[in-house]
Amino acid sequence: MSTPNQAQQDIGTLLVQVTQTTADVIVLIIQILYAFILSIGRLAIRKQPRSVRGDIVLVTGAGHGIGKELALLYASEGATVVIWDINEKNGSQTVKEIAQLGYPKAHFFVCDVSSRDDVLRVAEEVRHKVGDVTILINNAGIMPTHPFLEHTTDEIQRIMNINVMAHFWTLEAFLPAMKRHNYGHIVSLSSTAGLFGIPNLVPYCCSKYAVRGLMEALYQECRTDKKNYIKFTSIYPYMVDTGLCKKPKIRFENLMPLVKPKEAALEIMNAQRTETNEVTIPRYLFGAHNLCRMLPLKAQLYIMDFIGVGLESDLI
Repeated sequence: MSTPNQAQQDIGTLLVQVTQTTADVIVLIIQILYAFILSIGRLAIRKQPRSVRGDIVLVTGAGHGIGKELALLYASEGATVVIWDINEKNGSQTVKEIAQLGYPKAHFFVCDVSSRDDVLRVAEEVRHKVGDVTILINNAGIMPTHPFLEHTTDEIQRIMNINVMAHFWTLEAFLPAMKRHNYGHIVSLSSTAGLFGIPNLVPYCCSKYAVRGLMEALYQECRTDKKNYIKFTSIYPYMVDTGLCKKPKIRFENLMPLVKPKEAALEIMNAQRTETNEVTIPRYLFGAHNLCRMLPLKAQLYIMDFIGVGLESDLI
């Protein structure tokens, strides 16, 4: 049995704990309200994009589509652009177009981002010939579209290697220098397919969910260092008219048309330059997704069936 003194000590300890927890909860509520006020303020007053002049921007898959548009946009803003693509003809063409427009010199390197050895080797070339990358944009990706059981083993492995593992290899190559300088920005392209599942895209959805998890966890890990100045941006585009969406299925085409590559690139660059953590393209999709997730599953399915957006099998 406890003595009266021990009982008094226990009650005193409990009161201290309750008081401390209550104070912590009050502080948390104030912090949440402050976050809401900041968020509302950002809607009213758009943050001015920071300059990228002098930055070294590396874009993977910059030989065509969104990647190419990003390379052109960053070059137009005075950044030194490093183009990675597995297709030498396409990559060289992007460099040629940048030169013809009179922008700062761009650099092209052939790189298979699915290969760790190739990524680390080419990254070393970039360091020697151009310098330390300060903005890394993981854009490269592939999107076979057919039922899960019709995917081959090699196809699934390739989707994961290009869409997911390539992010690990580029981070391994460029994040250490960013941490040394305490300066840099990581931009990774997930997809709206990384927010909700879509038929005929099971491995692709898996890969894009993985990118979302990678970026969220990496951001949280770096955030524990209060002096960290490395920024992170995750992008969730709706279907973009780059050729990857071979057989889109859209019920309301006027309301939800395919996004143009240049439009997507402008949104991505603006998100990076305003240091926005997460962005869907179009932007309203994030709010719509979050609201939808609050509903019962059956209601979510009714909404998805009503909207009628998806992809037909590319094997038919």
